[in-house]
Amino acid sequence: MEGKEEDVKLGANKFSERQPIGTSAQTQDEGKDYKEPPPAPLFEPGELTSWSFYRAGIAEFIATFLFLYITILTVMGVVKSPSKCSTVGIQGIAWAFGGTIFALVYSTAGISGGHINPAVTFGLFLARKLSLTRAVFYIVMQTLGAIAGAAVVKGFEKSRTFEMLGGGANSVAHGYTKGSGLGAEIVGTFVLVYTVFSATDAKRSARDSHVPILAPLPIGFAVFLVHLATIPITGTGINPARSLGAAIIYNKKHAWDDHWIFWVGPFIGAALAALYHVVVIRAIPFKSKS
Repeated sequence: MEGKEEDVKLGANKFSERQPIGTSAQTQDEGKDYKEPPPAPLFEPGELTSWSFYRAGIAEFIATFLFLYITILTVMGVVKSPSKCSTVGIQGIAWAFGGTIFALVYSTAGISGGHINPAVTFGLFLARKLSLTRAVFYIVMQTLGAIAGAAVVKGFEKSRTFEMLGGGANSVAHGYTKGSGLGAEIVGTFVLVYTVFSATDAKRSARDSHVPILAPLPIGFAVFLVHLATIPITGTGINPARSLGAAIIYNKKHAWDDHWIFWVGPFIGAALAALYHVVVIRAIPFKSKS
């Protein structure tokens, strides 16, 4: 049958095959198989009495703990080697961060959403995807998990060796200004949070149901690419919990001198990504109220 694929799954049949994927639903609201969910309440007292709320927080703690444990150990292995040719190098560090995020988001998405990053949590909160109660709880648990993960790494390394190797702490590299570091963190976090919004968009899943999307894969790949680009500038934060956990355990002056950059930058980047997704991509403020 011309213009149609016989084996196209339900959810794509209402759109012409020759219509570019992802364009029809932006102008055709009638008959769509998706309903806009209501925004999350600012404060939801019922969450505090639900076991699933605390289970989600524990999942965020464990995931962030494992994230710091694997990635900081990888950084330590690269830095301590006299020859970078005998290590995984910058590419390997980037793969460690991206691959670990892929595995952990896949493992925890069904429990907590797999944020593992205060900037991601902040962006989703601004988009009204979760309540303030849950956002604050997640950020606290992520931060505690990051501190614990970095502490375990220090326990594996000799204290003096750990300090000589920098403890995996973020800082602006020599030759770059604080403004450059801040800009790198803003853009890097924007890429990550924008990818999170796109990969987890329920409307996109309904509209393009014939295109399988494994959400953790593009998210992990975004982390990998951002690390490739910004490791030479800031060591790549884009995750305030990761930066804080390493800084607390390392606890040297130069780790704190630029630390504000690794909170301000990611939060600005996450806010911009949330604004872009809600206003431009989804155009939610411009939709008529029925």
